[in-house]
Amino acid sequence: MILNNLESQGELSQLIQNFDKISIKEIDPIVLTNEREKHLFEKGFHVIVDDINDLIYRLLNKGIEWQSLEDNVIDYLNDHDIELREIYNWLLNNQNNSNSIFLLGYINHRGIEINVNLKKAFNLFINASEKNHIPAQYFAGNCYEYGSGTIKNEKLAFEYIEKSANKNLAHGQFEIGYLYEIGFGIEKDSEKAFYWYEKAANNGNIAAMLNLGNCYRNGVGVETDYDKAFELYKQSAEGGHSGGITMVGFCYFHGIGTKIDKQKAFELYHESAFLGNMIAQYNLGILYEEGKGITKDIDEAIYWYEKSSDQGYQYAQNKLDVLKISLITDNRFQLEFRQMGQCVLVAVKTKEKSHQET
Repeated sequence: MILNNLESQGELSQLIQNFDKISIKEIDPIVLTNEREKHLFEKGFHVIVDDINDLIYRLLNKGIEWQSLEDNVIDYLNDHDIELREIYNWLLNNQNNSNSIFLLGYINHRGIEINVNLKKAFNLFINASEKNHIPAQYFAGNCYEYGSGTIKNEKLAFEYIEKSANKNLAHGQFEIGYLYEIGFGIEKDSEKAFYWYEKAANNGNIAAMLNLGNCYRNGVGVETDYDKAFELYKQSAEGGHSGGITMVGFCYFHGIGTKIDKQKAFELYHESAFLGNMIAQYNLGILYEEGKGITKDIDEAIYWYEKSSDQGYQYAQNKLDVLKISLITDNRFQLEFRQMGQCVLVAVKTKEKSHQET
């Protein structure tokens, strides 16, 4: 998913060496009186833009989830005491290299402290792609894949993402594996899917480790091997991928490549659920509903089903619908039971009173 700073060669540029990064807050453009100081001010922004591009490239290559990637960019700005509006305005006026073009596209694509503008983001990604910016090629393909800011186009999605994969962007390799697996923009090919997942995983991509584990678990492009699947899920989880954490929990719950340990499964689902993984939230709801690995708690089950459903997970919504009907039925039964009990109590008291009067 990320970048390339050297436009002519398609590689990451080396950042300026021995340059102490300046705190943008400490420099007031109004008081910059000579050309040397102004140059230093501008140079500082160039370094920051390059630095953020390199950060995105490294994290994208690792395969971390998109929200985590965005959080890391925001953390970088906060750690360097930089207002996003400052750098955004600078980018608007300095669209003269691929890093600046890409970063402006990324901010618009993710809507970081501004309104999301997918059309503008797409056009900027295409522009940077033409300048051989590797992550921009990935993002342009992603836009074509999902119809973000442009018309959905499977063929172009595959072509752009393949460009980044062939330039050794691990997340591009992961995505190409996925496109081969589902037959998107290319003929479905399980063996090629496995090849690209393995290549990306060997390059350290934790998302690819997760999907490679799925290949071994389900026999996609390779012989089924539960032990290998479990190990790959663990590697993905250790890298911090919520999907990997969820699948390690799944393996513990079902005894895939390891012994059944429902308490461990609960702990892992719980960890991943708090990271926002909708499948983990759904699975956690099931454990609470059925009392497996934890004390049964319908209220907690509903809470986690709602969390998952809010992210669009239909299975969670189905669970909520069933539970609500069940609760309505139970409440109605309990009300009728109480009313019947009250009637019996009134009848008994009436009978006792009648006996006393006689």
